[in-house]
Amino acid sequence: MEFKLFKNCTETSARAGEITTGHGKIQTPIFMPVGTAGAVKAVHIPELSDDVKAQIILGNTYHLYLRPGLDVIKSAGGLHKFNGWDKPILTDSGGYQVYSLSNTRKLTEQGVIFNSHIDGSKHRFTPEFVIDIQRTIGADIIMAFDECTPYPCEYDYAKNSMHLTHQWLDRCINHFNNTQPLYGHDQSLFPIVQGSVYKDLRRISAETIASKNAAGNAIGGLSVGEPHEMMYEMTEMVCAILPKEKPRYLMGVGTPVNILESIALGVDMFDCVMPTRNARHGLIYTQNGIMNIKNEKWKNDFTALDENGNSFVDKQYSKAYLRHLFHSQEILGGMITSLHNLAFYLWLVSEARNKILNGEFFLWKEMMVKKLVKRI
Repeated sequence: MEFKLFKNCTETSARAGEITTGHGKIQTPIFMPVGTAGAVKAVHIPELSDDVKAQIILGNTYHLYLRPGLDVIKSAGGLHKFNGWDKPILTDSGGYQVYSLSNTRKLTEQGVIFNSHIDGSKHRFTPEFVIDIQRTIGADIIMAFDECTPYPCEYDYAKNSMHLTHQWLDRCINHFNNTQPLYGHDQSLFPIVQGSVYKDLRRISAETIASKNAAGNAIGGLSVGEPHEMMYEMTEMVCAILPKEKPRYLMGVGTPVNILESIALGVDMFDCVMPTRNARHGLIYTQNGIMNIKNEKWKNDFTALDENGNSFVDKQYSKAYLRHLFHSQEILGGMITSLHNLAFYLWLVSEARNKILNGEFFLWKEMMVKKLVKRI
């Protein structure tokens, strides 16, 4: 994997770059649609590529391991062949799922024993096995196994968890270096900074992760309930420590405003279920603010869904029709809003990149942040 930086913003830490992988180039900053089980909910692969203009999507180690299982994915020739996506893929290691399964897991230095959320069956994830799973999935970028701490979190728990994540990272790196990709393209391993919202822990973790000289680095354990200002403070501090010549990935973030503010802090890569999850509840993100399409005010509004939108759905369907679909519980409603929101997110990061390259990012970002929080 290669990462090139083309331009830095002079007023913020925002930067425009390019990641090159075995499945193509990624223009940064970038938003990555989440395809947890190998599919971005309610969106076809050609729509992701041609309409949304996605450059990279996510899969999840935990979910793909349970269903369809490693034998199926390996028989298909990896996730790219299985789902038909021929651009880059990133896989989350399952650390977040371990965090969310806190009631049904047993955490040890060796790894995690957990019960499947599907059938209750017992499984064990170790750092080495998580690397093996991601080798089998075949993602271009794979994540080290970590523990994502909750918020709020006691200092001692966060400290012990961080050290465990670092121990697991060393085992991930060793096993990664002693194994080979399975499908003829290179894979890159990203370690993850942890430390909850404690400055000294975040600093220690960022310095430890930076010392590993990985192809890129991720910031985890944020956007788990802490105030946004606290998230920004931790992100800014970590970005100042992580190497400038490597891409920085802020995991699980977030709203359009979160993304713009984090780009300004030096983040290059983002993912979040928010655009599709909220879309399925009728919440639409636009350049002028947030729209709830289920509201009465749209009942007789026959104007285009979004005159400024970049997806075909924005001109094809009216607000009144889309509201009707939601109130009729038609599946098409969620498909339309999912396409719109993803296309908007990809437009947002693409426009941010253009503004960085043109030296106009700071003023544009300040203007957009004010507009994006409005309810319309």
